[in-house]
Amino acid sequence: MDNKGSMTIEITVVLLIVLLILGVILSSYENTTDKIIKAQEKENMEILTSEVIDNLINNPGVPEKWFEYDKGTPGLAIINEGGEIIPNSVSYSKLVSLGKNYKKLVDEQIFKSKLHSSMELIPNKRSISSVKIGSDSESNNIFSLNRLVKCDFYKKYVLKDFQNNGKCNHNHNQKYHSCNYFKVFKGNLKSSNYYLLIDNNEKYDLKYIVDTTKVIKGKYWENTMSDKIYLNDKINFYDDTSAVVFIHFNKPQAKAVLVNVPKNFDNNKLKYDYFITNECQFVLKTWY
Repeated sequence: MDNKGSMTIEITVVLLIVLLILGVILSSYENTTDKIIKAQEKENMEILTSEVIDNLINNPGVPEKWFEYDKGTPGLAIINEGGEIIPNSVSYSKLVSLGKNYKKLVDEQIFKSKLHSSMELIPNKRSISSVKIGSDSESNNIFSLNRLVKCDFYKKYVLKDFQNNGKCNHNHNQKYHSCNYFKVFKGNLKSSNYYLLIDNNEKYDLKYIVDTTKVIKGKYWENTMSDKIYLNDKINFYDDTSAVVFIHFNKPQAKAVLVNVPKNFDNNKLKYDYFITNECQFVLKTWY
């Protein structure tokens, strides 16, 4: 083989080696670039998810009743009886409303169609069921954040909480009793049911009296013996259209609430724990 042929082979070998090196460098560059892009996407997802969850649990939304109109800026924070925002809280009714129009209010409005997501409210008490809204994940790359929050479930139906001091027509000393009252009209009983709901740990220890301003004598203490007492048939109007009804317990700060719920209310949810403020884990999951 002459020198010319030998040189051609050497040049070919060198070119092949150069091409191989360039291929390795290009592949490494593409892998590095892909990793950088994925890392940036992950970081952006984590930042956005963190901002969203903290905003939801600390703002009630705009307008205040956005959940009735399905428009505006969603927020889940509870507003208490004094009109104050409770930080780190989730209103059950707002969460349920959000779930009914999740795609529009969350996917499109909050995440601008960049992420898929789901939300779950998990009570610390096992007597209460968790609530989940949003999409079901088909991704292996899920980012999850959770926050400890106050949650209210059906507290909006509570008329009186016997953990708080009330008024008594028997002049019971509130150091030894829990008393309170409410006004009811005959027409209310057509659409609503009234119940006393008692903490499961106290249902065998409490005694109670139900009476009105018209009859304050001759009533005897009854054993509760249940965590749920139906009151509609215990209210006597004495030919009037309304009555002021007093409830008395033989224990101070009894763990009991008086509730007024619609006739079609789920009886399985008529439990004391559902009608008081609870601690829950609020979980927000996001993915591409």
